[in-house]
Order: sequence, then structure tokens, then C-alpha cells
Amino acid sequence: MAELTAHELIARHRPTLDQALEAIRTRAYWSPHPEHPKAYGENGSLSLAEGKAAFDAVQGTRLDLDQPGTDDWVGGEVSPYGVDLGVTYPHADVETLLPAMKAGQRAWRDAGAETRAVVCLEILKRISDRTMEFAHAVMHTSGQAFMMAFQAGGPHAQDRGLEAVAYAYVEQVRTPDTAEWVKPQGKRDPLTMTKQFTPVPRGIALLVGCNTFPTWNGYPGLFASLATGNAVLVKPHPRAVLPLALTVQVAREVLTEAGFDPNLVTLAAERPGEGIAKTLATRPEIRIIDYTGSTAFGDWLESNARQAQVYTEKAGVNTVIVESTGNYKGMLANLAFSLSLYSGQMCTTPQNLVIPRDGIRTDEGPKSFDEVVADLARAVDGLLGDDTRANALLGAIVNPDVKARLEAAAGLGEVALASREITNPDFPGAVVRTPVIVKLDGAKPDDEAAYMSECFGPVSFAVAVDSASDAVELLRRTVRDKGAMTVGAYTTDPEVEDAVREVCLEEAAQLSFNLTGGVYVNQTAAFSDFHGSGGNPAANAALTDGAFVANRFRVVEVRRDV
Repeated sequence: MAELTAHELIARHRPTLDQALEAIRTRAYWSPHPEHPKAYGENGSLSLAEGKAAFDAVQGTRLDLDQPGTDDWVGGEVSPYGVDLGVTYPHADVETLLPAMKAGQRAWRDAGAETRAVVCLEILKRISDRTMEFAHAVMHTSGQAFMMAFQAGGPHAQDRGLEAVAYAYVEQVRTPDTAEWVKPQGKRDPLTMTKQFTPVPRGIALLVGCNTFPTWNGYPGLFASLATGNAVLVKPHPRAVLPLALTVQVAREVLTEAGFDPNLVTLAAERPGEGIAKTLATRPEIRIIDYTGSTAFGDWLESNARQAQVYTEKAGVNTVIVESTGNYKGMLANLAFSLSLYSGQMCTTPQNLVIPRDGIRTDEGPKSFDEVVADLARAVDGLLGDDTRANALLGAIVNPDVKARLEAAAGLGEVALASREITNPDFPGAVVRTPVIVKLDGAKPDDEAAYMSECFGPVSFAVAVDSASDAVELLRRTVRDKGAMTVGAYTTDPEVEDAVREVCLEEAAQLSFNLTGGVYVNQTAAFSDFHGSGGNPAANAALTDGAFVANRFRVVEVRRDV
């Protein structure tokens, strides 16, 4: 096995790190990871065909990570597209694994921020080289359509990992390694000391992976913890193990070649129904937890994992206010895409479309509430009218719970757009459904129970309110009480725009105005956009800012008299 020196890694990756540092400073567009399949297949990266072959080759095999404490082999992933992956993974005896993870932390801590950063960048580079393999792994565990699995699970996830490394580096080098301290004492000799400052890790970090975006949501926490000196125990979602297991495989390989203990990154796969996340989360060795998923378990972690610094992204009720627009067709097309992408199975997908019951002003003249909703339904139908295109946008329903919520939504109010079943000719076992739009009345308490609860999946509610000011107040109450990862608004009225902006500033919600082109409210760009704010109930952290990384380490000072 080849050996990598810190000098070689710095020479190889320091330019990329510097570009990432500049990108998070300027918030301008930048990415080192190509987002088109044709860019792969050269310079050591797998081509589209090679990636598919690599994914096919891993199916039905035992993924041996050569980590200590393996007491069994577990698996059972079945793709939302109906394919039994047949991969088995090491099941760990944590009484053996956790002590082994601690053994390599001293050398990793002493390596320093720059070396840790470039080792992380080498891991990301090798993952990037296998992007096409990861794309299939993400597709067949999350249900994303291939192009989305490739982009979101590949380059966009890698961007988020690199962004976390850049923020981690910035926070660690904010304090100098050493300082000379001289305090004048008048006629007496000055007091003189040397001071040494060392970033020290908290301990072992636990990453609790999610089913829908295992790499995109997983990489920020993984690389933020690793870059700040912590070992990382990766606990994947039982239905989405493969993408994170491959990630652990790459990380262990790079750590070994760079002269570090590979047990700084390990996998904790579980038996069916074992539910090891709660057990691991309250272990005294676990000092950091990253979690994406349901509000119930996120709240449990925040209340019970008291020994750890807990970062959660939970559920929210995302709202779009539609008050007026200068581009009616563009608004409808943009919203239709946002509601359809990945069958609404994104934590950023709009759920509540809040519209004045007297209608809106548009460049095509006044439109009533019913007209706006009917036109949006037609826009979704038009977008998804061709089954081939629909399959490429919708992907597959990730689990039976989403399907059940979709079917139940039709009974909550007047259906403006019924969901229909689509067959995927390549994967007959896939469950593919178009979105449903249900009309609700913001003045009816019975309807409020529906639109004030998250309905994760391809379900949206068109909520009628008395006025623009009522829409703004409903937005405020929704974000404050339920949280929101995203807020959107369409308005040509400066006063309405100011009111919406003020609510989002006061309630800490990320806001997009008047999107009518190729940028959608449920998409965020690494190095520029913040995903979540950490300031409302939907999430207690933002991806990625200084607060996301700074408390993963502490600075310890050693001072000496001179």
C-alpha cells in the first residue's frame, strides 16, 4: 500500500483548500466537483459504465472493512426500485470498537489542523473519483432518480463535505499555535511567558445517517468532526447503509496510507429492528452527535444525550406565500418543479402554499384563488405528463410511510390535483407517484391540524387566507411553532416583501423571493447558501457555518515562564 506524507498531501490539496476558504468568504459560486457525467472517466475517476459495473460488483458481497470488534454480518437493504442489494456489513461489538477508536486520537490531534484538512480532502478526492459508483448506491438506497442521485449524492455532497472542512480549518487556526506574552512592570523586569494553544477534539462523534440523503446530509457532520480531530462512528439508516459504508471504506484506506489509525472512522451497521442509535447516543464515549430525521428522535437526542454536543436537522413545515407576481408562467413552472423533484421527499420541499382567498395580481391580470391552484395543478400535470420525464424527476417513493401519507392526504380536503401511479419500465418494482395538491381553508380549525403538521412526501396544501397580512402572520406562526428549512414568497408589493423578510429575520428562516427560473426554493448551493439556520424548530444547526464546527473542539492552553 502506498504511503502518503503530510508534505505530499499539502502540496496536492492546499490549493483546493485555499479556494474553498475564498469561496466561503465571498459566497460566490465555486465547486471543484463536476456535476455532469461526461466529466468522469479520466484522471483516475470511474466512467458512467465503470461506476455501474462497480456497483453491480458489490451487490451480493460482504463489505469487509477490517475493523475491530466484528461479531456478526448484517444487511437486508432493498432498493426503493425493487432490487435486493444483498450486501452485508460488519456488526460491531461496541465494547471492543469504541476503545479501538480512541487509540488513534492522540496522533490525529497532534497532526494539526492543516494536515487533518488535507487528509480529509484526499478522502473526498477518492470519493469523487468513485462518484459514478456512489450515484448508483445513493439511487438504490434513497429512491432518487439517477441524475439527482449522481448530483446530490455525488458532487453536491462532496461540496458540502469540503465546505465543512474549510469552516473547521478557519475556526481552528483563528487562535495562533504559540504566542509570546510580555507585560510591562514599570521599573521591574517585565513578566514574560510563552503560550501554546492546541485545538483538542471532544472525543468520538456519532453520525446518525438518514434514508433520503445519506451522503448530502451525512458528509457535513462527518468531515466537520474528523477535521477537528475527532474519531467518527458512522451509524447509517438501515435502508441506506451502502453509500456511507463505501465512504467509511475510503476514509479508512486514506487514513492508513497517511500513517494514521484507520479506526478513526468506523461503521456501526445494525440488525433488523435492533435500534442501536439510542444505545450509542448515550454512551459516555460519544461526545458529538449529528442527526437528520424525525422530530421525535431529534428531540429525544437533545433531551437525553446530555454528554454530547448534539446537532439536529428535524422536521419543519415549509411555506410559500403567493401574493402577486410579475411572471405568472415562470412562477407556476418553478413551483411545479419544486413540488415534483424527488417526489417531495426533501426537507426543503414546499408544503404550504398560502394564497389570499380573493386572489392575486399577475402580469396576466387578476387570478382568483381557485384559478391559481388550478393553473398550478395543470403546470404539475404538464411537467409530469410524459412518463419518462416523470420518472427522471420523481424517482421512487422511499418507504411505505411516505406512500401511506400520500394516500391519506386526499381525504383532508378538496383535491385540486390527484396523485397518479406511474410505471417505471426499467424497475417494475418501484413505487412512483405524482404529487397531490389539496385545498384547505386557513380559517378552519379542522384544516389547521393538517397544514400545521409536516406531511413528508409529494403532498402540498393550497391554504386560503383572508389577506396578505394574514398570510404573513400564518408564516410567522408556522416557523415559530413548527420550524421551516425554507420559506418562499412571490410578491411585487414592497410592503409585503418587507413584512415577509422581517418575519424570516425574526424567526430565523432562510428566504427566497420570486423564483421563476432555474433556481428552486428546495435547492441550496454549498459555499454560498446556508441550509437551515439553527434558529427555528426545524434544525438546531446550519449547514455550514462557524457554529457548526467550532464546538467540536476546544482550545487548551499551556503556558510557561520565561
